[in-house]
Amino acid sequence: MESGNPADSARCLPMLERHCAQYGKPPTHAAFDGDHASRENLQDAKEMDVEHAVFSRKRGPKAEDMAPSPWIFDRLRRFRASVEAGISWLKRCFGLGRCRGPARFKAWVHSAVFVHNLVRIARLRPG
Repeated sequence: MESGNPADSARCLPMLERHCAQYGKPPTHAAFDGDHASRENLQDAKEMDVEHAVFSRKRGPKAEDMAPSPWIFDRLRRFRASVEAGISWLKRCFGLGRCRGPARFKAWVHSAVFVHNLVRIARLRPG
């Protein structure tokens, strides 16, 4: 967890570096929030051998620069939208939007995600 509130645009490269450190290689496809959109972040991702790095907002790099085909571009944008939908559900149903202060943030997120997973498992259980 980071202290303060760093700009999203400054977090793109560190996220990719953390992914490489954890998995030993860069992702082939990456979908970022629109706040990460910049030519520099796209260039950094390409230099790290990320084949397709897509930003969800229209501003910034052109779609053709991010992904070679409109199909890949749309698919990655939809993936990002589904992630946002999950975050929204956690906020609305499990109080994730009420996290206050860095000391309790991590525990609050863990408990909200845990309850979310329990609800999902319960819904999948044949009844």
